[in-house]
Amino acid sequence: MLRISIQTILRGALMAGGMGIFLAATSPLEVAAQDRMPMRIAVEGAFPPFNYLDANNKLQGFDIDIANALCEVGKFECQFIIEKWDDIIPDLVADKYDAIISSMSMSLERRQKVAFTEKYYNSPSVFIARKDSSISDVSPAALNDKILGVTSSTAQESYANHLYPEMKKKVFRSSPELYKGLADGSVDIILEDKLAIYDWIANTKAGSCCEFKGPDLVDITYFGEGAGIALRLDDKERLARLNEALKSIKADGTYDMINAKYFPFSIQ
Repeated sequence: MLRISIQTILRGALMAGGMGIFLAATSPLEVAAQDRMPMRIAVEGAFPPFNYLDANNKLQGFDIDIANALCEVGKFECQFIIEKWDDIIPDLVADKYDAIISSMSMSLERRQKVAFTEKYYNSPSVFIARKDSSISDVSPAALNDKILGVTSSTAQESYANHLYPEMKKKVFRSSPELYKGLADGSVDIILEDKLAIYDWIANTKAGSCCEFKGPDLVDITYFGEGAGIALRLDDKERLARLNEALKSIKADGTYDMINAKYFPFSIQ
């Protein structure tokens, strides 16, 4: 009965296109206070359509909707904290918050520092260039005289540094700055998460300048096995509770409703 009530509430909020009920991150149902586990959630807030600040300076996006659904079903008392991407793992380890729900790929390097839940979505990385570019081959040899744009402290930056060591690179602080750099010609080509840039290319005037180049990149060493929720290595109870909540929202249809709000295809 509890699951049905929560799902109904979530569905109503999503159909309305608003986030007000989620951003409070507290259950509208009467739940005993001792049943709720506090959880401070870090997000970058600069990675649309997954997490970003809207015109009213409120957090929106796929990650935020998923986080709020997990807070409801998992009985977490949640608080969102906006954090710079470069600091997001160190500050988790330093106990400044409890979880990162910010489209973090579960790379082998990150798994040495933090624990991850089961994946909550999967996306390849891809090269993107302007449509008027002569680039067709994205091999290291073919791109050797080009300038590659990447976002700081991302799996894409690590991949480029290791597999394209001879390329000149320009590192941007955020994805929106990366896209602007490609559009205005500051770089010749960029490497980015395919789902993250999908909306910019498909639905914005600025993004109409550009297109995907080459095959999808799915190297597990650098990009992991999808995006997961990061926690401290010793946080076993919260990890188990989040995995159960994730399983629940996938089973009851909540995940699919959130997915459909942002993408016309499944990203599981």
